[in-house]
Amino acid sequence: MLRLTFVALALTTAAASAQTLDAPVVSSQSQGAAIGFTLRGGVQTTPEYFGSSDNETGPALGFELNYLRLGGYTFGSPDPLYYPEGFGFTGSFRYIGEREAADYPELTGLADVDASLEIGGGLRYATQDYQVFGVIRYGIIGHESFVGELGADALARPTDRLTLRAGPRLLFGDSDYAATYFGVTAAEAGTSAFGQFDASGGLLSAGVELGAAYQLSDNWGIDATVSYDRLQNDAARSPITTNDSSVSASIGITRRFSLGF
Repeated sequence: MLRLTFVALALTTAAASAQTLDAPVVSSQSQGAAIGFTLRGGVQTTPEYFGSSDNETGPALGFELNYLRLGGYTFGSPDPLYYPEGFGFTGSFRYIGEREAADYPELTGLADVDASLEIGGGLRYATQDYQVFGVIRYGIIGHESFVGELGADALARPTDRLTLRAGPRLLFGDSDYAATYFGVTAAEAGTSAFGQFDASGGLLSAGVELGAAYQLSDNWGIDATVSYDRLQNDAARSPITTNDSSVSASIGITRRFSLGF
């Protein structure tokens, strides 16, 4: 199951795995509009589907908005080593690939699950030493339900270009989300090896993520993550789940772009 994550940085008063933009700085000189952003491309290994005992390898894509200038107002900073602190708003995006029973013999008889696109946002508070965040997303395509994430990171900077981070992650989902990925309907119970299971929402996963980012130059960088997650409550009790715990990893190249208008 392909999963892609996206970080969209939003305007804030003061950075999920995201950064945020500081309060606008007002310039006395008129300047044209400009935007700076970072694209990330690489590879990742994740469970084939939620609860699978096997991993698969696929692309890892990401996006960050670093700064925005509109008229006399500038949000964020074009400095590649800039790190926003304080409270801020962050956007969040996740794509979950489809789950087709034909691809996994152990799921024979279950209905296919369409690909989902989640979009949302939340709040983040950051200092030079740590960050905490919480986001809520809604599946505008696919599962059409709500999920939420809470997380925190301890931060270390051995050099001005290397950032290390480590911290816990919690994933929540409503009952519709839990039923989509962990439930078994009466009809599915009649055509599969699973008994009927009505999955309820709540805390569905808890884990920890380790990450490292290195700025090779002003425009190029490397970012890598390793995460351990353990399913909780009805996600762990689901008959679909063959493995309560999973390890995911990704590594990618980042490229900053600056455009003026």
